[in-house]
Amino acid sequence: MKKRPFLMALLVLGAIFLFFLITVYFIAGFMGGSTSLALGEKVGVIEVEGVIVSSRKTIDQLIRFKEDQSIKAIVIRVDSPGGGVGPSQEIFQEVSKTAGMKPVVVSMGSVAASGGYYIAAPARRIFANPGTITGSIGVIMEFTNWQELLDKLGLQSQVVKSGRYKDIGSPVRPMSKEDRELLQDLIDDVHSQFIAAVALGRNIPEDKVRTLADGRIFTGRQALEAGLVDELGNLQDAIAVAAQMGGIEEKPKVVYPPREKGNLFDYLIEETASSLRRGFQERTSSGLQYLWSGIE
Repeated sequence: MKKRPFLMALLVLGAIFLFFLITVYFIAGFMGGSTSLALGEKVGVIEVEGVIVSSRKTIDQLIRFKEDQSIKAIVIRVDSPGGGVGPSQEIFQEVSKTAGMKPVVVSMGSVAASGGYYIAAPARRIFANPGTITGSIGVIMEFTNWQELLDKLGLQSQVVKSGRYKDIGSPVRPMSKEDRELLQDLIDDVHSQFIAAVALGRNIPEDKVRTLADGRIFTGRQALEAGLVDELGNLQDAIAVAAQMGGIEEKPKVVYPPREKGNLFDYLIEETASSLRRGFQERTSSGLQYLWSGIE
């Protein structure tokens, strides 16, 4: 080796590079899984947890897994009571696109209701636990009226508006009959969109879905009987079936999206802001919601 310093240098550099790859591999696994470093054919798992207030993260993860050729199937783990109409519809659309390219299986956790069920509907197969709370196919808008409280405090609200309905849902005036009729028309239209999405995703006639879409919740076992889910089972069952659907013969490598980059301070600030935003929206938002409101 002393006579071949160049070869020695190559061997040292190769050993350093190999050590670096192994280190990165284990760190990536510890930090939540790397789709590019795990070896073998894989099943990607995407988690949708809590109230759905944004679609960006879930859509980005779906696109990442959809375009990764080593990922043969995707499992979406849903543990959500639903959330905003817009984000739920956007995730629904991306799940539909992804399911057209590779197997997508949904595993329902404790709750997959309203918008949580909406985003699950286009999956090729849906698993629920027997006690999972799901269904709640409906739309809700909630308003709080503070007028009585303001009167007791001796406060008055002055409103200048461009049209009769511009302050619809205002907390400082009673809701008129016309207001209620307009909002009900809005709710009915969005509700019809929900029904059509479930009918399309589950390949069930709209008339049948409509009989189930009165906002009621189902256990996983009841949902199976109603045709809203395909099988009873846990996350591991869903992963095993997804692997089979993806043509994986050996035990699949299970990977999760890598965590977003950023320092600890940024992470804590973002988590605090997200928690406050979710809490505020759950309690005060008058926006359209595919949300089961049975959880406080």
